Amino acid sequence: MKLKKNNKIPLDKFIDFCLYDKTNGYYMKKDPFGKSGDFTTSPNISRLFSEMIAIWTISFWKSLGSPKKFNLIELGAGNGEMMKIMIESFKKFPPFFKCCNIIIYEKSPLLIKKQKKNIHFKNIKWLKSLTELNKLPSIFLANEFFDAIPIKQFFKEGNNWYEKLVGISGKKKLNFLKRKINIKNLDKKFRFKISLNQNFIEFSPLGVKYLKNISKIVKKNEGGLLIIDYGHFEKKMKDTLQAIYNKKFSKILDNVGKSDITYNINFHLIDKIIKNFNLDISYTTQGKFLINLGIYQRAEIISNNKSFYEKADIFYRLKRLTDNKAMGELFKVMLIKNKENKSHTGF
Repeated sequence: MKLKKNNKIPLDKFIDFCLYDKTNGYYMKKDPFGKSGDFTTSPNISRLFSEMIAIWTISFWKSLGSPKKFNLIELGAGNGEMMKIMIESFKKFPPFFKCCNIIIYEKSPLLIKKQKKNIHFKNIKWLKSLTELNKLPSIFLANEFFDAIPIKQFFKEGNNWYEKLVGISGKKKLNFLKRKINIKNLDKKFRFKISLNQNFIEFSPLGVKYLKNISKIVKKNEGGLLIIDYGHFEKKMKDTLQAIYNKKFSKILDNVGKSDITYNINFHLIDKIIKNFNLDISYTTQGKFLINLGIYQRAEIISNNKSFYEKADIFYRLKRLTDNKAMGELFKVMLIKNKENKSHTGF
């Protein structure tokens, strides 16, 4: 797709161009993670985060009956740091490790190269489509995956609903436009009245598609989906779209292809979508999840015989991950699984 003069495109198409265009896309031409990038994810803050996800994965595998073969799929693996540490942890549990098919789902060729360079393990399969998955039980991990998927926005003015568009004027200046829609058509697509008691709607069509496809796989083949992302549980929708350029907030229409564009996940909406599949949902905050998994006990163990400075650094990083004033409350954790599975580890 090309942005052309006097063109009008839906917001999600514009975001998709900014993030995933093969030539100009933000994720396609640079590594945004770590110190040199625009943001730092939990696995890059402390290896203990990835160790806890590894422990959770082993526990959840046991709740599935310890299948002799299963798929572990990381959705959007960033620079590969989380999977790298998880594999190091898995090697300490040989009965689990020999059963595990490790798979990464990634769209960016650049990030695939980064992942292959960072993860020193040959038996990983990279997928570009979830339809390539076999019919084994599958555990999906989505750490900051859904927030990077393009979204649509709709808003109400008077009795009318409009979709937000992006327009390009003669001088290649970008501006927001609107297009009148029939909101009943949107309600029909969701099989529930998404517009009820709302004057603003924000969601990702592709994100919804991923949720539905993964839910079908979990329903049919057993497994689960663990989502870790920043977001909220509020019923009332709001505009959460934001852009980051050079580690600072930026305007959405500025720095095209050079900014990360993201939004806060509406976990209440995910809950309503998943209920159509009659699956079980558990959720909590990232802070409670990691603490319940024993991250502080693990920190005490690895900090033995460390210098004061090293110990202080370990616990400072944990505070960033778990404190309510940092990522502990902002980030939420949701588990989607079959109702027959009674696992509540971490929740």
